Amino acid sequence: MPRKILLIEDDDNLRSQLAEYLSLKGGFQVEEAEDGLKGLEKLKKEPFDLVITDITMPYISGIGIITVLKRENPDIPVVAITGYGAEVESLAQEKEADAVLPKPIETEKMIKLLEELLSKGGKDGS
Repeated sequence: MPRKILLIEDDDNLRSQLAEYLSLKGGFQVEEAEDGLKGLEKLKKEPFDLVITDITMPYISGIGIITVLKRENPDIPVVAITGYGAEVESLAQEKEADAVLPKPIETEKMIKLLEELLSKGGKDGS
């Protein structure tokens, strides 16, 4: 059974490209949400093995997602993605994101990271 990932990203093109890549190349089952609010709704309805969230989004930011998820489901690994640099990255790490990846995303590196996080179940330290 493929691992189930929730991808929360407000950029429609990036979200669909990443979802397709993760599904085809990584073998993951990917559910998509276009903003933090819809992401939280999906998290309440069904279980996920890992969450990937953009940091800067409408309604609820990725930082908000990380905070709620780590409080309610601390064992689910969370990968934050951002195009906004070191200050935002450090905030995501402070809120206990398991990893932070800069945009543009190196997809092969991302798949390797996801596999590592899923195999050990969390906190990567990178």
